[in-house]
Amino acid sequence: MDDETLLDTAREAVAAAHVPYSGYAVGAALLTADGTVLTGCNVEMANYSNTLHAEEVALGAAVQAGHSEFRKLAVSSAARDGVTPCGMCRQSLAEFCAPSFPIVCDEGEGVVTYSLGELLPDAIAGDDL
Repeated sequence: MDDETLLDTAREAVAAAHVPYSGYAVGAALLTADGTVLTGCNVEMANYSNTLHAEEVALGAAVQAGHSEFRKLAVSSAARDGVTPCGMCRQSLAEFCAPSFPIVCDEGEGVVTYSLGELLPDAIAGDDL
């Protein structure tokens, strides 16, 4: 699947976001090794620490569906401002993905692609425990 198609799927997921407090809607589309795409959107809670991020919602849906190998993630916000996964989401992705794992971010008029390793150098891994 090309970057633009995956990003379009992330953009569609933005519409489902529940963001009554910040108004900052985010969608994510996660491409699995077998070509399945699972999406997530952010779900805000009044207690912000319980808020679910789009990337972790997509990752949770993928794991629940039996997936553990991933090819690529696309992330978009309603603002299309180049949002990247936060540190917590980066660390969650690192549980399943190599540092070379591509993350496609929506900048409105274009895209920028990062590797997970660029966004999270020296991630904590199972071998570190």
